Amino acid sequence: METTLHRELKGLYGVTAASQEVAVAGYRIDAVVGTELIEVQQASLGALRRKVANLLEFHDVRVVKPLAARTYLVRRERSNGPVVSARYSPRRETLLDVFLDLVHFVPVFPHPRLTLELLLTEQEEHRLPARRRRRRWNCDYRVEDRHLRAVLSSTILRTADDLWGLIPGDVPSLFTTANLAESASVPRWQAQKIAYCLRLTGAAIEVGKQGNARVYEKVMPKRVRRTRRRSA
Repeated sequence: METTLHRELKGLYGVTAASQEVAVAGYRIDAVVGTELIEVQQASLGALRRKVANLLEFHDVRVVKPLAARTYLVRRERSNGPVVSARYSPRRETLLDVFLDLVHFVPVFPHPRLTLELLLTEQEEHRLPARRRRRRWNCDYRVEDRHLRAVLSSTILRTADDLWGLIPGDVPSLFTTANLAESASVPRWQAQKIAYCLRLTGAAIEVGKQGNARVYEKVMPKRVRRTRRRSA
């Protein structure tokens, strides 16, 4: 079932109703603007991988990935009932969180026809009591719907080098995942996922080991050399 958030995000790109939910190459596309196909993906990017790979053969594709930088939680006992509680969630997603998802999408990204757009958003999440208790997650609620409150920022990724722009701090040219974790202020396990994405996209290469730790090297983007024409 489509969430309100998904519908609202489509509206940011689809100029008219006719340009939304369009059939292209046997797929249902969220929006078509000019020659670009736009897919809004709240769920895992990996679930979209095969679809995007097939579409990229003949089309320009923009994948829009919303991240919840701030979430306002609204709880009710029943649908359309009175609000029982409302508060902001302590959980805040950042641009670095996309690497947790990108590990399943690097077989497609980067691609000359592909644009990956990250939206930091403020969302409103409506919760209802769970129909039955989920023992595995110990979760006593279910999400009824999500709404868009605001788009806080937009970040465009087109090349492997663009991934370095997501990582704060000063990562040395030769680095381990420990260096990456320190620079980005993330746990070591998350730094390992970031390093995996950097390596598979060609933004970094593995060059050796330091004890049991793998050592990576940044791959600098190729610069076009311009020749200066001499005046006669």
